[in-house]
Amino acid sequence: MEGKCFLSLFSCFLLFLLVLLQAPSGNGSNDRMNNGEIKLIVRIPMSDFPQFVDIVWEPSQQKYTASGYCMDVFNAAVTYLPFNVSLRVLPAVVDSSQVYKTHHASPKQILTESEVVVGDVTILANRSKFVDFTVPYIASGVKMVVPVKHGRDQTMWTFVKPFSWDLWLSIIIISTFIGLAILIMERNVNALPNQEGSPNQKKLCPATILWFPLSQAILPEREVVVKSCSRFVLMVWLLLAFVLMQSYTANLTSILTLDQLRPSFLNLNDIRRRGYYVGYQSESFVYDVLIDQFKFDPSKLRPYRNIAEYHDALELGSQNGGVAAIFDEVPYLKIYLQEYGSNYVMSGPEYRNAGFGFVFPLNSNLTAYFSTAILDVIESGIMNEIEEKYFGKNYIGGEVSSGEISSETLSLSFHSFSGLFFISGISTLLALLVSERFIWQRLILMAKALTEIMSPIPLLKKKTRTHPIHDSTHGTEA
Repeated sequence: MEGKCFLSLFSCFLLFLLVLLQAPSGNGSNDRMNNGEIKLIVRIPMSDFPQFVDIVWEPSQQKYTASGYCMDVFNAAVTYLPFNVSLRVLPAVVDSSQVYKTHHASPKQILTESEVVVGDVTILANRSKFVDFTVPYIASGVKMVVPVKHGRDQTMWTFVKPFSWDLWLSIIIISTFIGLAILIMERNVNALPNQEGSPNQKKLCPATILWFPLSQAILPEREVVVKSCSRFVLMVWLLLAFVLMQSYTANLTSILTLDQLRPSFLNLNDIRRRGYYVGYQSESFVYDVLIDQFKFDPSKLRPYRNIAEYHDALELGSQNGGVAAIFDEVPYLKIYLQEYGSNYVMSGPEYRNAGFGFVFPLNSNLTAYFSTAILDVIESGIMNEIEEKYFGKNYIGGEVSSGEISSETLSLSFHSFSGLFFISGISTLLALLVSERFIWQRLILMAKALTEIMSPIPLLKKKTRTHPIHDSTHGTEA
């Protein structure tokens, strides 16, 4: 009896400990509970990009208010938490550039007095040693923005660019097939005595299988073919050739006349080899990426704070006190392209990182709750509404349409005309079958032979006698 009581008390004690461990208690010291509600101090770092986060003092309310993309995502995540949260917004106690954006800095300096940091803070491996990050709520990476060049890239082979190689090959194949079909259908006409010296005999020969359809497409002659089936095939070919020529002319005109936009630099080697200056966001870990990963000379790096300074530096150029390219995280560059995207484009390789996340004290239990809440916000579609609010309708899934500029005119492929080629091929084949009886006879004989092979009961053959058989014994006919 005493053993059962002891086990019951021990089970109740374990259950009580389990409930305490599962309760959201932050890092054990900084979370404050008031009537079942968790009080969080939200620290807002200073940012030169107010689209992401901005904090202002409201004299009428005697408190700070925060706004921006990051804050809206945080507020949306709070609504998905399984407990109530009371928020108090305060600015960061030290300069955010010294705490969050420098690669080698320690974020734990500011988190000794705050429970969560909401801002454009990039998740990095070095920072995760001192603080906890939630899952990223926006993808990121380091790329460059360069000016676009206006002009036309023309070579001696520009005339073949309107069509892709597979379309050119398809034209050659269909021309050969149609020429061969017309030659087969017209061969009996050419063999007649009254057709000696006719245009058919001169123009239709095995040596002209390929160029005959092409010549008819350019300079059609009415009396070249005689048979109706041949004329039908030629008419189908002329229709296909007309569509191809019109498409070729239109695409070639666009290649020769339209202004094409191309990046000034396609890779980092062009910039490094010419010794151009490049810019980056001041006091950012991008400085370390440019030196350690992209191998730039530190003397060729120039810091800037916001997109207005980015634009001025790119307008001046590297030789006039500016830069040839700006390196920054992709979310900032997309904000820049939204403002000045008509003259600039993202180019070159990308140094990938996790993205932006919310910062909690190390070993905080709230990190897991907010990570789950962020996933709920993303899956619910609210994230798309927030992105559209701050970055416009063109910002879909983290992509800005104005920043994607194709450097080459697309060639027309076989897929664009596959339907016409199919109709032309089938029409030519049917006309050939109708015109040539021996093809039908050959097909019928093949079908009969196949039937005899597949039939389980052999067909009875009729016996016929051409010559009478004489019986050598009796001397009479059999």
